[in-house]
Amino acid sequence: MKKFVARLCLICLTIMGIFPLVGCKKEPKAYTRYEITAEYAPENCTLAGTAKVVFQNGTENAISTLKFQLYANAYRENALYSPISSSVRDVAYYAGESYGETSISSVNGSKNWEIVGEDENILQVDLLETLYPGDKTVIDISFLTKLAKVAHRTGVTQKTVNLGNFFPILCGYGSGGFYETNYFSIGDPFYSDVADYKVRLTLPKDYTVAATGAAQEERVLESKKVCTMSALNVRDFAIVLSKSFRVLHAVLGGVELYYYYYADKEPNRTFDAVKETFAYYEKTFGGYPYDSYTVVETGLCYDGASYPCLTMLSDNVQDKTRIRAVAHETAHQWWGNAVGNNPIENAWQDEGLAEYSAICFFENHEKYEIKREDEVTAALKEYRSYYDVYGSVLGRTDTRMVRHLSEYVNEYEYRCLSYDKAVLLFDTARKSVGNKKFFAALRKYYKTNRFKTVNSGHLIGAFEKSGADVHGLFDGFLSGKGIL
Repeated sequence: MKKFVARLCLICLTIMGIFPLVGCKKEPKAYTRYEITAEYAPENCTLAGTAKVVFQNGTENAISTLKFQLYANAYRENALYSPISSSVRDVAYYAGESYGETSISSVNGSKNWEIVGEDENILQVDLLETLYPGDKTVIDISFLTKLAKVAHRTGVTQKTVNLGNFFPILCGYGSGGFYETNYFSIGDPFYSDVADYKVRLTLPKDYTVAATGAAQEERVLESKKVCTMSALNVRDFAIVLSKSFRVLHAVLGGVELYYYYYADKEPNRTFDAVKETFAYYEKTFGGYPYDSYTVVETGLCYDGASYPCLTMLSDNVQDKTRIRAVAHETAHQWWGNAVGNNPIENAWQDEGLAEYSAICFFENHEKYEIKREDEVTAALKEYRSYYDVYGSVLGRTDTRMVRHLSEYVNEYEYRCLSYDKAVLLFDTARKSVGNKKFFAALRKYYKTNRFKTVNSGHLIGAFEKSGADVHGLFDGFLSGKGIL
């Protein structure tokens, strides 16, 4: 055992020497490293690139095959699972139907590779040799991502280019091995473990780059420029490009905060909300573990979308809706990004915590005129309406909160259970155990589980360690046995 630990430490020290410590504060090293080199060509809406993946087996199992999600393939024509729901289709496809995909041209360092999955959404790579715990391998993937003209996570919008989920990313690893998922239009079907990233992007020089992680270098080469960025211990890496960005910047507790915008009528008000939510969550839940946080206004058919160190904020939302989106998506930097869970099967865990954290923020910032009592009452009203309507139409109402994204009938049901009922769960828990134990439990949950992927047991355990028994309460809500 001591020899194995020493070997792991030596490997980690070696990796630390190769990869500069940018983007994360004194945290343990990840087992995977991506070095992505790509070039964006606006004339044909493509991103051509290579991903060098250094994978070290940090599990207790032997691994002979790696599996990568190809999320951009969901934008294909006739894809089985479209990322765009019917309720926002007209807004998303602002110029009519458009399609995209990721194609793989080669995988070096592998014995064999193929595109598999129910919706051609998985790159399966058979390794040259079986990796035992602590072993490491390096593979190089060449890919071409064609971007649809769509106001969504991955696509060319009217003013920006959204590069979320644009590269092959390792599936999250759990008890059953690598976890594969289709791209459901309901919820966030993204499940990956923390990794270190270095991204080198070539693009026309008149574009401005907003991205996960810290900018290390920018070189101008005639009509183009090369931007190099890095981040450590993050679950993904996203970028937004635009020719129209203006930027607000501040430093808060040593963390660089940025707001990239072009259409916001009150950018200073929005940025004030970014700074205030960020400061509140740090004080309430624990220190932010990265060196920068960026909020970027962009074309998006939803109010917002969260990535590590970066929030996409829709250019269609204004006033209170925009502030609500800032509060919710910034909370995801704590719940979902730093502390990870499986959002395909336990969406309530990060969505509910993010939503309730936003309510707690507004409770402590009266100038926004959003009251905790009103928010909880509205959540209860919407949940009961769902219960009554679905009960009368379907003859039954399934109120389980623990369920796969594919089991939700529609976005309304998803919101009522993963947001509204989750808000009621956390507010009931808070009233039951008191403010002191409630917030102590969330601080412990955050401190203990940063950079890990956890389940409901870890959250309940944090309450237990803070002196609060909430087993029965959580079970009643999550299983649907309790009646509200």
